[in-house]
Amino acid sequence: MASDDDIDLSDIPEAELEGFLRFREKVDGTNISSQTLLATDYLNHFNEIVMLLEMIPSMPEIIEEAKAWEPRSYQEHFRDSSFSDAELAVEAYDHVPSKFRQPFEDVVATMNKLVPQSLERIDAAVQAGDTDAAAAAAQDATQRLHTLMERASAIIHGSTRALEQDEIDSLLGY
Repeated sequence: MASDDDIDLSDIPEAELEGFLRFREKVDGTNISSQTLLATDYLNHFNEIVMLLEMIPSMPEIIEEAKAWEPRSYQEHFRDSSFSDAELAVEAYDHVPSKFRQPFEDVVATMNKLVPQSLERIDAAVQAGDTDAAAAAAQDATQRLHTLMERASAIIHGSTRALEQDEIDSLLGY
């Protein structure tokens, strides 16, 4: 597990530090990162929509199920999860240092915007009977979501690199 040498504690505001250190000890030995207090299990929520998007080209009717997907906050995901440390993940989230929480929430917000935007494009192609365009739009959406999930995973594991506005614009722009 992480030691104090693995993370720069100097840039964690004093108001956040005590709770972070307390929960860091609590999450030791769990599937919650002791560097950030975040768990990669949250990304399963986005893996669900990615799998549906990938199936649309061969099963266009699955778009209805994809359109039923709804964004869920980190804590909502874990409240309804069978994740073994779900309750701890919910509690720990309130103590995630802002240097991790803000970039993480920014990436999640971008994914939450990308999904319905992508579904509109895919649905328009499906409705028009253009299977090639639907497949291309679905592939494009899944690639963009994978890029964002990789960024979210990096943050969960200790990166503080936020998305720059031009990256967000590129990922959301077509």
